[in-house]
Amino acid sequence: MPRASGATPLFQRLCLIGAGLIGSSIARVAQERGDIARTVVAQTRRPETLQRVRELGFADVVEADAARAVQGADCVVLCVPVGAYAGVMRQIAPHLAPGCILTDVGSTKGSVLRDLAPLLPEGVHLVPAHPMAGTEHSGPDAGFATLFQGRYVILTPPEGSDPAAVEKIAELWRRCGSMVERMDAATHDKVVAIVSHLPHLIAFTICGTADDLAEETREAVLKFAASGFRDFTRIAASDIDMWRDIFLNNREALLEMLARFTEDAHALGRAVRYGQAEFIEDRIKRGRKIRRGLIERHQA
Repeated sequence: MPRASGATPLFQRLCLIGAGLIGSSIARVAQERGDIARTVVAQTRRPETLQRVRELGFADVVEADAARAVQGADCVVLCVPVGAYAGVMRQIAPHLAPGCILTDVGSTKGSVLRDLAPLLPEGVHLVPAHPMAGTEHSGPDAGFATLFQGRYVILTPPEGSDPAAVEKIAELWRRCGSMVERMDAATHDKVVAIVSHLPHLIAFTICGTADDLAEETREAVLKFAASGFRDFTRIAASDIDMWRDIFLNNREALLEMLARFTEDAHALGRAVRYGQAEFIEDRIKRGRKIRRGLIERHQA
């Protein structure tokens, strides 16, 4: 695996637990740059995925056993669905080296602290992180080195975290091309509930509604789908395990945002029913305003 000549690596041994879209993308960035890790270890359980990771060649070491994979690593990144964190942590905790930084890429952060912190060995630093990047594709073939370019990564280090460890994870993401922000876990979970989790819930629901239509109507929906529906189907094609775990592990924040959305949807529905044109126009204008804000921030 090529390394940039003369580069000083941020980590000596970077271990990725999980080699899907995010994990394989981190590995590809490390492979391209050469200044992220001297050695990249990729761990995954399924024999067919192990073989594919070896074929793709983006990791120096490929392991099936998580406990063996983390041995000697100075940075371990959990890249598996958040629902698997507690089980994985029980496997790897006794084998984490003193001074190692444990981080992750999960979309919920309260559950990460809940599942990892109680099992954290003395001398190991926990710095949770969430790259706000992704596609509807999954698996080791889905990754690409530019996935994180120009995207935000949110760090949610617990109180009392080692500043040097937090800075190292921030630098990891900067070298991946990301912009780094910090916030507390509870705030993070509310923010992502509205900007990510609720839109996915809506997309899964709309596609489910379309699938429940009578056969002849469903075929017409698929045949004549306009761009708006196509956008929902792209979101709804996302990884099953990951999104099941996100919904269940960010339950309170997601349900809060769903309740607020439901009230707003009913209000717009009433405006349509009773011909309240000004109310409808206001909602459309606000949508356009949000879109302009995204474009101005280069996040569209």
